[in-house]
Amino acid sequence: MLQKGVIKHLTSLSAAVISATLLAQGAQAAPLIVKFAGQNPPDHHATIAMNDFAKEVGEKTQGRIQVKVYPANQLGDYSLVYEELIRGTIEMAAISFPSQFDNRMDLIYVQGYTSSYKQVAKVYDPNGWFFKKMDEFNKELGVKLLGMYLEGMVGMGTTKELREPLNPKIDKGVLLRIPNMDVFKTALEGAHFRTISIPFADVYQSIQTGVCDGDTGYSIVAAYTALGDVLKHWYNYNKNTECLGIMISGKLWEKLSDADKKILQAAAAKMAANSIKTAEANDMKYLDLMRKKGIKVHMYTPKELKPIMDAFAST
Repeated sequence: MLQKGVIKHLTSLSAAVISATLLAQGAQAAPLIVKFAGQNPPDHHATIAMNDFAKEVGEKTQGRIQVKVYPANQLGDYSLVYEELIRGTIEMAAISFPSQFDNRMDLIYVQGYTSSYKQVAKVYDPNGWFFKKMDEFNKELGVKLLGMYLEGMVGMGTTKELREPLNPKIDKGVLLRIPNMDVFKTALEGAHFRTISIPFADVYQSIQTGVCDGDTGYSIVAAYTALGDVLKHWYNYNKNTECLGIMISGKLWEKLSDADKKILQAAAAKMAANSIKTAEANDMKYLDLMRKKGIKVHMYTPKELKPIMDAFAST
C-alpha cells in the first residue's frame, strides 16, 4: 500500500497537471479581438455592412475571431486610422484611401475610368489591374487591401445650366469647385471646365454666395444631403466613384492561418459586391429625391458619356 504522503503528493501533482491543462486550453480558446474602424455614422449603409461582416466572421470562425466595429471616426479620422493599421494597433478599417502616405493612391479618384455600375464591378474585381495596383500600393506601406466598398458614383451639381455638357472641347460657362487634388484639376480642366479649390466646410456657403457655381467631388447621396438646398442642376456623369478600402493590418494578416485568411477575404468580397447593389439603389433613390426637390437631373447613357469620359481619362 502506498503511504499517505505519497498519495497526497500524487493527488496534488494530478491537480496541478489538470489545472495547467485547463489553463492552456483556456489560453488557446481566447478569441482574437479585431478592432474594425469606420468613418460613417452608425446608421450608414457602410457601417451596417461592417456589422454584417463582423457577424459573418464570428460565425465562420466559431467565435475564434471577434470583430468589434467602431463607426463615426471613434478611433480617429481615416489618416490616423491608417497610421495605426501600419503599426498594427488597429487591426481593420473601412476608410477612404489616404494619399498623403503614397500619392499613387489618388488612382482611386481618376476621372473617366467608369461610368456605370456594371463597369465598377469589373474595376473593383480583386483579379483586375486596378484592384491589384491599389493592393500593391497599400502592401508597400504594411496594409492589406481586402476589398473596395462603393459608396456611390460622383457627378456634378451646379446652380447654372452647363453649355453643351457632353462636349469636352468648349468652356461650360461655370466655375466649378473641386477638391484640392491634381487628379480632379487636370481631368476637369482637360475637358474645359474652369475650377477653383475650396475647403469642404466652405462649399455650401461658397455656392450660396456665388463664389463658385457648383461642385464635383460628392456622391449623389452626399450632394443631396449637403448641397440639396442650393443646387439647381445635377449632371449624372458617373465620372468617378466614392469608395472605401476594406483593409487589414499587414502585421495581423501575416499571423493568420490560411483558413482564417480565406474567411476574412470571402466576407470582404461579399461586403464589396453588395456595396455596388446598395450604392445603385441609393443613387436611384436620391436622384428621385433631387427631382422632387426641384433639382433638374440630367441623365446620360455610357455611350453618350464616352467623349467626355475619354477626355477626363486622357489626362
